[in-house]
Amino acid sequence: MCEFAWTPIAEDCGSGMAGESRKARIMRMHRQYETLCEFIPTVKCQLDFHTPFELLVATILSAQTTDKRVNSITPELFDTYPTAEALADARLEDVESIIRPLGFYHVKAEHIIAVARQIVERFGGEVPQTMEELTSLPGVGRKTANVVLGNAFHVPGFPVDTHVIRVTGRLHWRDDWMKANTTPERIEQEITGCFPESEWTDLSHRLIIFGRNICTSRSPECETCPLLPTCPSAGEFLEIAAERKARATQRARRKPRSRKTPK
Repeated sequence: MCEFAWTPIAEDCGSGMAGESRKARIMRMHRQYETLCEFIPTVKCQLDFHTPFELLVATILSAQTTDKRVNSITPELFDTYPTAEALADARLEDVESIIRPLGFYHVKAEHIIAVARQIVERFGGEVPQTMEELTSLPGVGRKTANVVLGNAFHVPGFPVDTHVIRVTGRLHWRDDWMKANTTPERIEQEITGCFPESEWTDLSHRLIIFGRNICTSRSPECETCPLLPTCPSAGEFLEIAAERKARATQRARRKPRSRKTPK
């Protein structure tokens, strides 16, 4: 776990902080990842599944909702439609009624039925095991394909979601950390160029868990963050938090005290 001896190609990894060489950046990335391994010692896919088909469907359904919510409806979905063949023959309205709590249920139902039909017609009912074939399925992009490859088939994959984008940016793990128009594909290429293939899937898991629980979007928990000493963005967020606390204190002081009514 996180114990690897590996020398990345310098051209694959740019510089992170001002004045930081590429070599120094890679060393910092590896130290920070080792810290994350200690902080999050075991990882696994947050979506419940038993087969590659179940994981593919669950990942498609997880768009714009939480894994927990997906896990709440997939037992009924997979009990009713356990295989690609079964889902391919499903009525749209029946699938919609099961996945309705997820939101966007009409589009999602159409997608998973279409995917099931493609798997049956083109791949004999078995989920394909290559990036090219997976992304040829309707509604399946690189993120979904990487989730399936890494977790169902143990093929190195690095899914990039909003948490990975945010955390790698705040840690200055990539050249374009200041840019708002970066792409998941660009991030995947740059980050995977700095770590061995054997770590890609677990690295993504840890960044996602870290982003959900500590390095959150609006109010990151910098004071308790294990990466605080080496995070290039911590000072900025600690200052923001201090300002918020000061404003809250001022408002509390200005609040008029309630007067007791004399008896």
